[in-house]
Amino acid sequence: MKINIYYGGRGLIGDPTLFVLRKMQEVFEELNVTVERFDLYDMKTSITMLPNTLKDADGIVLATTVEWYGIGGYMQQFLDSCWLYGNKERIEEIYMCPIVMSTTYGERDGMNTLSTAWEILGGRPCSGLCGYIPELSVLECKEEYIKVIEKKAENLYRTINQKTTAFPASNHAVKQKITVTQNLDLTPQETEQLSVYASDEVYVQQQKEDIRELSGIFQSKINNREVLEDKAYIDELKKTFVPKTGARAIYKFVITNHFQSLIIRINNATMECFYGNSEYSDVEIHIEDEVMKRIIDGEETFQKAFMSGEVTRMKGDFNLMRDLDVLFKLQDR
Repeated sequence: MKINIYYGGRGLIGDPTLFVLRKMQEVFEELNVTVERFDLYDMKTSITMLPNTLKDADGIVLATTVEWYGIGGYMQQFLDSCWLYGNKERIEEIYMCPIVMSTTYGERDGMNTLSTAWEILGGRPCSGLCGYIPELSVLECKEEYIKVIEKKAENLYRTINQKTTAFPASNHAVKQKITVTQNLDLTPQETEQLSVYASDEVYVQQQKEDIRELSGIFQSKINNREVLEDKAYIDELKKTFVPKTGARAIYKFVITNHFQSLIIRINNATMECFYGNSEYSDVEIHIEDEVMKRIIDGEETFQKAFMSGEVTRMKGDFNLMRDLDVLFKLQDR
């Protein structure tokens, strides 16, 4: 028989859970049980590989310490990995004993969390052990508490050895009906390899580098496109601009497929034209890129495009809209 112990605490001196695990391990060894312990805080980068260690286990102990709230991140990460990468058929055969000691509040909630999680995974939870232990001396100085721990270890041994049958749990039924993980159609070997990749820091870093490189390529293409857009139509508008005394207006062209708006500012004989944004505009024109190109090429006028409905939206002073064909002699080139 083999029992794996997964400890999800932080390994602090005086952690009552560690005391409980030592006593349980002594009992298991007296019963000739092979025991292997995994301290999750020491295996931060390889927790996703740990579901593979369940393959040869007859039973497991999930142990953690509630220091302020909940079962802690290491244990939660291990359970997540079992859900994502674990062999569910193998987990269904494994008995699990939850051990939760608390130095604050919530030991019973923590134990219930572990039992519920193992049920949802399809495993077989056993009677667990939980308690509020503010000081380690509370355990060390009470022979009655040590006997309770030893009795719990013996009961787990008997449960596994006798392959005790339990009634089906609703959590297991829920898992079968609705809480199904995404089917990736992976073989057990591929699933194991995936968990190895997920825990390989070198592999993960390489993937991040590849993503950054691809992002840089796409960003470069976007920047090149923006540079081209920065010049689109501007030279033609500058060449065909006809100053008009008293003309003052700000035009904003929202052109499809362009990242920024085309802004035209006219003040008597001066004209500014650029891509950007303007908080205020006298006229705002929404127009298709193809229609704008025909106007710039002199094939169509601003007025005609508006009247034919090719300007998808226009708001502002209509008279300033009509002035565009006077201010820019695009058809006379």
